[in-house]
This record gives sequence, structure tokens and C-alpha cells, in this order.
Amino acid sequence: MSIPEITPAEFLARKGRGENLTLLDVREAWELGIVSVPGIIHIPMNEVANRLSELDQSVETVVLCRSGRRSLEIARLLQQQGFRVANLAGGILAWAKDVDPSLATY
Repeated sequence: MSIPEITPAEFLARKGRGENLTLLDVREAWELGIVSVPGIIHIPMNEVANRLSELDQSVETVVLCRSGRRSLEIARLLQQQGFRVANLAGGILAWAKDVDPSLATY
């Protein structure tokens, strides 16, 4: 099964309509020190499999990383575990480019 992708603008629009979505950031802690967005759940990529209980399976999870590659891998893992998931297309780089140009990029 393929993983749906949503853009940062689509994510914010859905949240703005009151949809209950979890934004899971799978970047490393040092990356969050450079740039982060509010309202995330942070679980580094290599810890997600052991921390699934911290996520609400009844809520769609949108996975975020720097550019979208790591998040796609984690979205596949979550989908295999029965989660409803989407990958944030372009990651934090797209968020900075399309939604909030004041954010730092790396």
C-alpha cells in the first residue's frame, strides 16, 4: 500500500478545520535545536519502533523529517502496525519554503 503525502499547507489547513492530526517529527534532537514547528511529538527515527505506545492509533499521524525520506520510512513502519499515516511532503525544508520562510534551514 502506498503512503499518502500531504503538503505543509494542507496539514495546516486540515488542522485549521479542526481535524485531529498528530505531527510526528522523527528527526534527531540536534535537528530540532536548529528548527522546529509547534505541536509536534518528537520521537527520533531509530526509537519509533520501541515507542509506538506513545502514539494514538485512532488519530491520523503525519510524519515529518528534514526532507521527507526518513519520514516516509517511518510512515511505512507505522502503516504496517495499523496506523493511519501520511508523509509530510518535503519535510521541514518544504515547511520553511512554503509556510514559514523565517524558519532556519540546514
